[in-house]
Amino acid sequence: MLQKINLEHVLFLDIETVPQQIAFEELNDTEQELWEQKSQYQRKDEITAEEFYERAGIWAEFGKIICISVGYFNLRGGIRSFRVTSFHGDEVKILKDFKNLLNDHYSSPKHLLCGHNGKEFDFPYIARRMIVHGISLPYKLDLFGKKPWEVPHLDTMELWKFGDYKHYTSLKLLAHILGIPSPKEDIDGSKVREVYYEDNDLDRIILYCEGDVVTTAQVFLRLRNEDLLEQAEIKKV
Repeated sequence: MLQKINLEHVLFLDIETVPQQIAFEELNDTEQELWEQKSQYQRKDEITAEEFYERAGIWAEFGKIICISVGYFNLRGGIRSFRVTSFHGDEVKILKDFKNLLNDHYSSPKHLLCGHNGKEFDFPYIARRMIVHGISLPYKLDLFGKKPWEVPHLDTMELWKFGDYKHYTSLKLLAHILGIPSPKEDIDGSKVREVYYEDNDLDRIILYCEGDVVTTAQVFLRLRNEDLLEQAEIKKV
């Protein structure tokens, strides 16, 4: 079935998120109490809510999006290329620009969104942050009333599960076992908060996010048993 999907109809994406504030102390009293309640099941007994706050970026209620990177195939003229671009900076602008992209170029029934663990993280996170900021959801993220087979989302982690709902495989591991070259990255997801707030280096985060988009597309090609992208085929736009 994957082979029947037109590659040009798929938008690959990845997001990077951080806590809304640089530190737990920046939250008001209500927010601190709510964070303590939200995180109590994930924290070990000896870890305080304050110490755990560095992980707040993974929850849309306490985090924010600092980068959305997207990639898409262009197959015109018999030449394959994969074009990558990023939305970054102010979260409201990121979300509005991303929504405009979806509405202008990926709004028809044939179009699909694809991420790694996107169904559990990226897609709902983007939708929740849009709601927080009063941005109406684009068609591709408004899933209310849709049956599972009507949801226009692909997820390379779900595809790799082959129905095994207990199985989690990171993008890095999946790329390794499928023989996909790893992008030259000097950070991972656990370092994004530090690089953003302490190093003030958004450019490093953008490169990391774009690398994950390329890797997700490469995994999708391998799942279709197609040739991987060569570096010359990858274009930054």
